[in-house]
Amino acid sequence: MTVHIYNTLTRSKEAFVSLEPGKVKMYVCGPTVYDYIHIGNARPVIFFDVVRRYLEYAGYDVNYIVNFTDVDDKLIRKAEQMGTTVPEVAEKFIAAFNEDIASLGVHKATMNPRVTTHIPEIIAFIQGLVDKGFAYTSEGDVYYHTGKFEEYGKLSHQNLEELQFGIRIEVGDRKENPQDFVLWKGAKPGEIFWESPWGPGRPGWHIECSAMARTYLGDTLDIHGGGHDLQFPHHECEVAQSEALTGHPLANYWMHNGYIHINNEKMSKSLGNGITVHELVKRVKPQAIRYFMLSAHYRSPLNFSDDTIAQAEKSVERISNCHTNLKHMLASFGPNAKVDAALPAELVSRLAAIKEQFEAKMGDDFNTPDAITAVFELVAEANQFLNRQDVSAAGTAALLKELEVMDAVLGLLPQQAGGSELLDDEIEQLIIDRTEARKSKNWAKADEIRDLLTAKGIALEDTPQGIRWRRL
Repeated sequence: MTVHIYNTLTRSKEAFVSLEPGKVKMYVCGPTVYDYIHIGNARPVIFFDVVRRYLEYAGYDVNYIVNFTDVDDKLIRKAEQMGTTVPEVAEKFIAAFNEDIASLGVHKATMNPRVTTHIPEIIAFIQGLVDKGFAYTSEGDVYYHTGKFEEYGKLSHQNLEELQFGIRIEVGDRKENPQDFVLWKGAKPGEIFWESPWGPGRPGWHIECSAMARTYLGDTLDIHGGGHDLQFPHHECEVAQSEALTGHPLANYWMHNGYIHINNEKMSKSLGNGITVHELVKRVKPQAIRYFMLSAHYRSPLNFSDDTIAQAEKSVERISNCHTNLKHMLASFGPNAKVDAALPAELVSRLAAIKEQFEAKMGDDFNTPDAITAVFELVAEANQFLNRQDVSAAGTAALLKELEVMDAVLGLLPQQAGGSELLDDEIEQLIIDRTEARKSKNWAKADEIRDLLTAKGIALEDTPQGIRWRRL
């Protein structure tokens, strides 16, 4: 199964070939855990979850690493504001991050390494750069000498003189050149610190990912990903550090997702228009948020508004209702249904065409909007099939299986409910109980069951094929 990826490094679409057959080493920059993640943070979380899922669908064993930056200036300031410690701030917002991504149906990474548990590896990495002449010390700090790395700027495709440096690259008297960036920050009074050969301090922002990626994935990764805003300076600096130390490419494929705008304005603190996932999932179905994130190509900008999210909610409801109807129809055939019977030739042909369309679009640089179109082709096919006079258990099962296989990549169906929500099997049993109550003219019990289902957000519909249900 061929996959093509747009490689930021080469600015071209390339056939994906992993370093080791059947295995993928993938690193995506994770959050700085000083607050709840906003929807801009959620886009790469959701998109690269889908990349990982599709590579697994294609038969790869994916080692997927997403780091936590659990010490930096923002955490230090947050700890001061909260009257607590940096580790306590990190624990609070790592737990919040895990809760938020779980609500969005994101699978947990293979590992989430933290900066604070990899200080020895980071110090060793920096020392290696010092020994090779790519880094120098200055009054307790250690800086990377960008002028010594001739290819600096190759990822962002800018010359050293043209580069506009990001907010986390500080210019000061301690540097030999303004383009140099910090690898180790000497501790200020009262700050969290670790001992090092250069005195007490903590890692700079860029060095942490280079060190942790190498620790878990080796000198060269298959795929390195993140938001477009990380391309420079963060990823550019990672390239310089890692390749100067190892002499090998840091990653063979670089992927960057686009920005999110809010009501056609760039999301920023100055405009005060940031939206956290923590709050958004309280008023919007998580699957709709996920659908919204995948409704445009990952390299394109996205505009969030009440209208776009309302449209997303309607779209996922259509997919969910189809899934519910297929399951209900299949259950209506009973436990001895002949699900392995031969399918009509035209259904076999349509299923094959839809699957081919889905794989072609996902294999073409993870084109999720067109892959979703294939899902809706399947939904339309299923809805037509369910209304046929010759509807069969085998056809229903085949359609249901294909929908669930495609959704295993995109993750647009509601997750299996827990807690106070009713599970699908429980709903089916309640409908059976209600039907029996009506047959025996126990109207009170029938009404009681219907009221319970309504309270749990389940709507019942009478159809020629029997009662169907859907979540509201």
